[in-house]
Amino acid sequence: MITPDPKADLHTYLQSARDALLWKLEGLSEYDIRRPLTPTGTNLLGLVKHAAGVELGYLGDVFGRPSGEPLPWLDEGAETNADMWATADESREFVVELYRRAWRHADATVEALALDTVGRVPWWPDGKDEVTLHHAVVRVIADTHRHAGHADIVRELLDGAVGMSKGNDAVAPGDSAWWETYRSRLERAAREADRGA
Repeated sequence: MITPDPKADLHTYLQSARDALLWKLEGLSEYDIRRPLTPTGTNLLGLVKHAAGVELGYLGDVFGRPSGEPLPWLDEGAETNADMWATADESREFVVELYRRAWRHADATVEALALDTVGRVPWWPDGKDEVTLHHAVVRVIADTHRHAGHADIVRELLDGAVGMSKGNDAVAPGDSAWWETYRSRLERAAREADRGA
């Protein structure tokens, strides 16, 4: 008989998203991990920096367990979106290590507290600012997987690499000719649907 372990299940899904997000940086230049590839500036290293702040906030500060990590980009009066990109002085190593420290801190919070522990989210409106640890972990999992998806698309735009991890691209098999034919078919279907609308 399998004994349910909700914390272990949550950790498995959170860690898979963390790992996927970091994998997207592998093998790329400093320029490529920082360059904005969408009109809103989405970039790989910025996604990792943001994810570190999310974990330290929701799975640390919210439950009275501050990490002590200085995050000046989240301070009151900080530049808008400062958590979504890395300055030239914030190295890849700095951001990745910050994220790994955030994991350890978040994991320690989840380990130490019951899932029904109530915390307070200071950036939510008064009276609507309470959250259980379970809810906070699910929120962080959803946010991290969302950004891992963003990272997947950004990485594909950079060099064609896709998937959750090396050896697990979760994409239909096909060579470049097959993908070009597939993409052309989708383009035709989109144009036909548009004409028929």
